[in-house]
Amino acid sequence: MKNIGIYVHIPFCKSKCYYCDFLSFAGHDRIASKYIKALKKEIISRSSDELCVKTVYIGGGTPSYINEKYIKEIIETIRENYNVDDDAEISIEANPGTITEKKLKTYKSAGINRLSIGLQTSNDEVLKKIGRIHTFAEWQDAVLIAKKVGFSNINTDLIIALPGQTIYDIEEAIDKIVEMDLQHVSVYSLIMEEGTPLQEMYEAGEIELPDDEMERYMYWFAKRKLEDNGYIHYEISNFAKPGFASRHNLDCWRQGEYLGFGIGAASYENKIRRSNIDDFEKYIKCVEAGKFEDIYEIEEKQDEETQMNEYMMLGLRKISGVDIGEFRLKFSRDVFATYKSSLEKLMAWNLIEVSDGNIKLTKKGLDVANVVWEEFV
Repeated sequence: MKNIGIYVHIPFCKSKCYYCDFLSFAGHDRIASKYIKALKKEIISRSSDELCVKTVYIGGGTPSYINEKYIKEIIETIRENYNVDDDAEISIEANPGTITEKKLKTYKSAGINRLSIGLQTSNDEVLKKIGRIHTFAEWQDAVLIAKKVGFSNINTDLIIALPGQTIYDIEEAIDKIVEMDLQHVSVYSLIMEEGTPLQEMYEAGEIELPDDEMERYMYWFAKRKLEDNGYIHYEISNFAKPGFASRHNLDCWRQGEYLGFGIGAASYENKIRRSNIDDFEKYIKCVEAGKFEDIYEIEEKQDEETQMNEYMMLGLRKISGVDIGEFRLKFSRDVFATYKSSLEKLMAWNLIEVSDGNIKLTKKGLDVANVVWEEFV
């Protein structure tokens, strides 16, 4: 039996954050029922007794925005059609302003055991600037409700280098997270995506952003402060208390296989990467007609070289780096002989180091990770 993860995409939102370019939509509530029906049909279409589901991740969009009965139905459909491991990690993304105790109780009874409750910043003024629908106090309330219901594996997200954000905002946010005793924190740098309202505001001179030097200072400040409070930095943007690293994401960074369901969802299986179409109407129409092949778009069929390159790029995202022995076991090749020129160059630039049988990023490498990725493209 082959181990696999499942990703389910819920593209509905109450409103779009100003920085967001994910495949998500506000004002499409009227088709939620039809979408969920099609989604469940797609899930059933790919079921197999040969697969053991180790992780399920329900992302968006804002999955907590839609009626909780739909989430329960999705989990039930997965359980009825796949071998779901008894210890499977089952996660859902949720936003303050869309969470209720009733919803969380339904999630827990359905088997969801990990929550990701978005924060981004504890500064209410900055939250408003980036189009978030909640206040910091509402985030705190959401976390307290989740704990009351019985969730003990909770992540939150922080974004650094937001408009008007200061280092004191970062310090306050982390202090509050530590105070709330969360198990996992993701820290992302703001990426100004083309066509987003935030990018348009920036170009119009309506907002100012911290410069690159301040962004790096914020990152290293957040890293030190989280580590000082018992969080393990295990991936470029992710920190966890011992035993609470995201198993779903770790599997992806280890080049594990996963199935993606819903519009725009990506899958990786049998060395093939593909994604679903991003058109609501076409997706629903094709699934209703049973024309499942029409919703898939092949993005990449990997040969061994492509797979090795990707393995290196994904591996270097982890703080532990690429395990030299695992590379040899997976590809029956020596990593130093295979990547002699690239590795020598990166070591000369002090971007990587070899330690404890792993090839990992240095402090400088963490600061310029894109340079490292480009060496293997």
